[in-house]
Amino acid sequence: MNQGQYYGYPQRYNQGYGQQPYGAAQGGLQVPAPTSAPSPSQNIPGQLPVEESYIENILRLNKGKIATIYMTFENNNQWNAKVFKGIIETAGRDHIIISDPQTGKRYLLPVIYLDYITFDEEIEYFNGGTVAYSPR
Repeated sequence: MNQGQYYGYPQRYNQGYGQQPYGAAQGGLQVPAPTSAPSPSQNIPGQLPVEESYIENILRLNKGKIATIYMTFENNNQWNAKVFKGIIETAGRDHIIISDPQTGKRYLLPVIYLDYITFDEEIEYFNGGTVAYSPR
C-alpha cells in the first residue's frame, strides 16, 4: 500500500494545523459547505408551519371542543378497538386528556394507540384559522 493511501483513498484526515483543508486550492475534490435544514420557526410556502402541524398543537388549539377519538389496542383480550368521546382538556407530545361531559370522568389517552379524531364542528388549525381543505 502506498504511503498516504488507505484502501485506495487519499489519507488526508490527519492533516495538521496550518495546512489547507481537504481539496482546497490543490486541484482536489471540492466539498460543498453543508446547508442547514429550515429551522422550526421558518415557514415553507405550500406547507404547514412545522411547529404548528403536530397533533398535540392542533388539539391544544381546540381545547374545550368535543372530539371523538378512535384508538386501537393490539393484543388486548377484552377489546381491541375503543372509541372515546369527550371534551378536549389538553394534549401533550404523547397523550391526550379528555373529560366525559356526562360523568365528569377524565381519560388520559396515550397517543401511541391513536387511529384518528373527528369533530362535529369546525376546528382551529393554525394562526386562528379553521380547516378549509376539501377531503382527499
